[in-house]
Amino acid sequence: MAAPGTPGGTGGTAFVLGGGGVLGAAEVGMLQALFEHGVRPDLIVGTSVGAINGALVAADPGSSAVDRLRAVWEELASQGIFAGSVLARLGTLARTRTHLHPREPLRDLLETHLPVRTFAELHVPFQCVAASIERAAEHWFTEGALVDAVLASCAVPGLLPAVELEGEHYLDGGLVHSIPVGRAVALGADTVYVLHVGRIDRPLSPPTGPWEVAQVAFEIARRHRFAADLAALPPGVTVHVLPSGDPAPPGAANLRYRDFSSVPARIDQAYVAARDHLDRSGASRDGGT
Repeated sequence: MAAPGTPGGTGGTAFVLGGGGVLGAAEVGMLQALFEHGVRPDLIVGTSVGAINGALVAADPGSSAVDRLRAVWEELASQGIFAGSVLARLGTLARTRTHLHPREPLRDLLETHLPVRTFAELHVPFQCVAASIERAAEHWFTEGALVDAVLASCAVPGLLPAVELEGEHYLDGGLVHSIPVGRAVALGADTVYVLHVGRIDRPLSPPTGPWEVAQVAFEIARRHRFAADLAALPPGVTVHVLPSGDPAPPGAANLRYRDFSSVPARIDQAYVAARDHLDRSGASRDGGT
């Protein structure tokens, strides 16, 4: 029998970490609650900001991972990964014609905080997804250079440049698989904990302004695949969707991708909500309730 986290494997607990930019701070609080309840992953899959959080946990799968993640998010807020004046951002756009920010600050952050450099060095099997431009398809990174793969998964169109690896160009994994429950199940997990950014449980309404059109369209796409994954679960698979604890409506606030002021509150809200959920459900490593 193949080990959990490998194609054809059976059994095991998976953490699925979805995308969502700055809202991904909520996943840190969820991870803290899971570790406090003794839940440990046999497999981690992540998309976009979930790839950042997931890679750090896979490299250090214990309570210390939460402290490391909090430090990363504090640095995201203080160092300004998406820093720069309007003129600087427009200058980058004019020079590149494709994006507003360079990727180097994010690369430096990952290289500073990730204690390993390759997938093979991780303590827990980890995969992250990106969207291949040439093939118009999802691509799962499972080996090789870890930072390059995470950067590809995080390459938000218009904000960061596409990542070129071996002649192929990749954009943000949220374009093809924002909450990859199906991937975890395909790899053999029978207990899945979904860590998301808090948008999937909020009702959608028709856009009222041009800035909302793309947001609503993207939400339809990401929720449709997530719902399809849940509807197609095979017998014997248990999925726990952890709450984010965020009472705020989605709205245009989600478009403020450079605003990290709410990060500490978002982590704490998600921790309390996920902790209470786990207390009530009795969810454990074996999926029991």
